[in-house]
Amino acid sequence: MNLAGFITFRTEGRAQQYVPVYSDDDLMLLAGKEALAKQVKLVIGGGSNILLTGDVKGTVVHVLTRGFSVVKETAEHVFVRVAAGEPWDDFVSYTVQNGWGGLENLSLIPGTAGASPVQNIGAYGVEVKDFIDEVRCFDIKQNHFFSLTNQECRFGYRDSIFKNKLKKNIIITHVTFRLQKKPVYYLHYEALAQEIKNYGALSLDSVRKAVIAIRQRKLPDPALLPNAGSFFKNPVISVPAFNQLQKKFPSIPHHEENGKIKIPAAWLIEQCGWKGFRQGDAGVHQTHALILVNYGKASGKEILNLSRKIIASVKKRFGISLIPEVTIV
Repeated sequence: MNLAGFITFRTEGRAQQYVPVYSDDDLMLLAGKEALAKQVKLVIGGGSNILLTGDVKGTVVHVLTRGFSVVKETAEHVFVRVAAGEPWDDFVSYTVQNGWGGLENLSLIPGTAGASPVQNIGAYGVEVKDFIDEVRCFDIKQNHFFSLTNQECRFGYRDSIFKNKLKKNIIITHVTFRLQKKPVYYLHYEALAQEIKNYGALSLDSVRKAVIAIRQRKLPDPALLPNAGSFFKNPVISVPAFNQLQKKFPSIPHHEENGKIKIPAAWLIEQCGWKGFRQGDAGVHQTHALILVNYGKASGKEILNLSRKIIASVKKRFGISLIPEVTIV
């Protein structure tokens, strides 16, 4: 099975075994086939955060489950459980339409609901961890379901237990979100605060429309120009390290976060001259240096090699090691 059609980068790579999952029963059947279960190498949903660099020697599980439902309510919150294969933006739209606050700043992020806790997706001052109540998982090796609380997920900046300790053992089946009945708006980003003025009174819907408008202007649509969104994490460094760096680069953009300094990776890459660079069909987007793109028939290895050149140049000039945000397979 060629996986290119399931990966937003559209790079070629074949799965030795491809297993679509539409229900919990499908997972149980997979676990019962011991040879297949032991060889699970990759779990995909929307394929929006993966760079496939070749064939996958083993089993690829494609989570295609759907549906969401309210499981509990309190005076202040509603708890909504969503199937892992549900398209993320469809779910965000559903929450906004129902007047439940929390996820509107995360509108139009590609991928599926099940992938959101893995990456701890974030945008415009909001991280998904702040609204996750629990994550339901299936241990494919031990053949049983279990749930993790928010704290047990060990969320960090674009990080979680699912990218580390549990990376090879589990498949996320559902995520339960704790959403606000009386929305609190997160408009700390100047671009969002300005954009929302174009959409009338402040509401969940106006925030969502503003976020979508900004993203559509700034970011290429993966359906039109294959990419995986932000390729690198924004580096976070210590205050003393930043102070030394600022002496050499006074205009370097930054903001403080939890006692450390976060620097935009896009700025670092652009300063090294990579914005708009293209070699063959592998390139850096013309308007956003953080996004690597496939202009046609670039291989995963060509895009990976480009990313390594970018990492080396940023390290040489700024002394900062960029870390890929995408999963490289």
